[in-house]
Amino acid sequence: MEISNVLVANRGEIARRVFATCRRSGLGTVAVYSDADAASPHVAEADAAVRLPGNTPAETYLRGELIIEAALSAGADAIHPGYGFLSENAEFARAVQAAGLVWIGPPVEAIEQMGSKVASKKMMDAAGVPVLAELDPAEVTAAHLPVLIKASAGGGGRGMRVVRELADLEPQIEAARREAESAFGDPTVFCERYLETGRHIEVQVMADTHGTIWAVGERECSIQRRHQKVVEEAPSPLVERVDGMRARLFEAAKLAAGAIGYTGAGTVEFLADEQGEFFFLEMNTRLQVEHPVTELTTGLDLVRLQLDVANGAALPAEPPALRGHSIEVRLYAEDPAHDWQPQSGTVHRLEIPSVAAEFDLIDRAGVRLDTGVVDGSVVGVHYDPMLSKVISYAETRTEAARLLASALRRARIHGLVTNRDLLVRVLTHPAFLAGDTDTAFFETHGLAALSEPLVFEGDEKLSIVAAALADAAANRVKARVGAGLPSGWRNLPSQSQRKSYESRASGVHEIGYRFTRSGVTVDGHEGLALLELGPDRVVLAVPGERGPVRRAFTVARYDDLVCVDSPLGPVSVRRLPRFSDPSAQLATGSLLAPMPGSVIRLGAQEGDRVTAGQPILWLEAMKMEHTIAAPTDGVLSALNVTVGHQVDIGAVLAVVEPDDAANENQEQ
Repeated sequence: MEISNVLVANRGEIARRVFATCRRSGLGTVAVYSDADAASPHVAEADAAVRLPGNTPAETYLRGELIIEAALSAGADAIHPGYGFLSENAEFARAVQAAGLVWIGPPVEAIEQMGSKVASKKMMDAAGVPVLAELDPAEVTAAHLPVLIKASAGGGGRGMRVVRELADLEPQIEAARREAESAFGDPTVFCERYLETGRHIEVQVMADTHGTIWAVGERECSIQRRHQKVVEEAPSPLVERVDGMRARLFEAAKLAAGAIGYTGAGTVEFLADEQGEFFFLEMNTRLQVEHPVTELTTGLDLVRLQLDVANGAALPAEPPALRGHSIEVRLYAEDPAHDWQPQSGTVHRLEIPSVAAEFDLIDRAGVRLDTGVVDGSVVGVHYDPMLSKVISYAETRTEAARLLASALRRARIHGLVTNRDLLVRVLTHPAFLAGDTDTAFFETHGLAALSEPLVFEGDEKLSIVAAALADAAANRVKARVGAGLPSGWRNLPSQSQRKSYESRASGVHEIGYRFTRSGVTVDGHEGLALLELGPDRVVLAVPGERGPVRRAFTVARYDDLVCVDSPLGPVSVRRLPRFSDPSAQLATGSLLAPMPGSVIRLGAQEGDRVTAGQPILWLEAMKMEHTIAAPTDGVLSALNVTVGHQVDIGAVLAVVEPDDAANENQEQ
């Protein structure tokens, strides 16, 4: 049966990516969506969309029977699973085919064989692929430490834990099981020896039903946080450096695919050392998040090839030759400087400059954008906080890194804290540019330094001055009386007007300014001249060593959030009210919810003595567990939540009365 109408059993960016190829191929498209995703771009772009009642993955995107019903009711004849959710669920693939639909993926048997990471390693070992030995969690001893706990049914960092102390093994296994159950519907975990450093190298394979297996190219994905990839590139700097490594990698990947009768797109993942020795980690029987870097360095549309193979087409004998270099970064709504806290809320603006294509190939130096959000999209707590994938292509690795860093630096990203600054610092770091990347990159080079804001302190202050002046201009535009006069204008000199802003990076800034006949004077910024003023744009002449320098700032405001963009770097601040509300003051020791989520466990009860770092409770948000710990030694004087409680960001979860505060109260 020739495919004509494809349902994508997924959401966000990957659904949009598959739809893009379907449209280019003249195929119809069907979306499914949870209640939380009703306004998602992937829903609007599909020819038809079917609601999956509920919000959580367990209620919606993990309900295979509902997805199959949606396909049948909307007239789809094929299902593409995307990545994550049910993409590697053999029972779902079997049910799709039993319903008379085309499964755009590998054979069910191949998914089953690779679906258990325990069984797959044994199979690969037998096929001659080098492997790391699997450990039974019940048999792990101190001699095995450190070990890595992994979810047997999934990937993407879900259900992964590093254990260095034997006493931590059991609680970490239980946490990994809960996380795996939530993300994949399967709590099975296993252990393996943990290599503190290594290079994560993977090979893209593509196989048809006629016996042809391609090793399309390799990717390096060594820069990771919480065992989840952040930066990916093709080709690998390590493989480029080590003679003969590519041929050995490709041979091992083809052995792995051939051993299970694989067809379609898949990825064989390896952990390698600096000498080029490598060990099989797992095989992902689906399209990878990072597939665009392979597309840009081969000129292949991998989704189109998936459709062709599903239709029974034969691949040419050999894949195309590699060309140039491509780097992808995952832009996340998260705060790396605060333990990678995921963020939720509205994306007011997402504007990446110099984008040559979205979800498509480019044949010259440029930037590709694959995104699941648009201006006004809301990032919720039920799914992964990835906003977009930004991918560069150029003839050389150095040019690709420079191009991508520049696009990210100049991007306008308003509304949520993201990892953008971290990504730019990685791409411009001397070690990255030298190809010295491994899985301990953040630990080696210091996450705190890599997470620092791109804008320097003095430049941030200048951007906040621009925010204050633009706010003053906006106020004059809205004024009913004297709208044509400058804000605070007087015939005679007067006191400065003042506006206050709070920066996450540097705290509170108070800007004093006064408009005069000749322009504006700003307290602490002698010699600053105003060249252009409007609610959305401010141009200043800034004193320099060899004369004034012209600086232009664009300003956007969303309630009390003010975003300033300029070549100096992005700045976001909160406008503070003129008078504070006494009722808004928090008690000392208050523990606030860093994100919206659900309380899944309690570690202490009200009235308990607690020590600094002791877990008070655990939140589940965006398919990950987050520990809320006591900030100091003291007494848990208030516990405002119970298990199952849904909390909003900033909610006071508990209060730990520090020992010194308790002593002061007793003395009084």
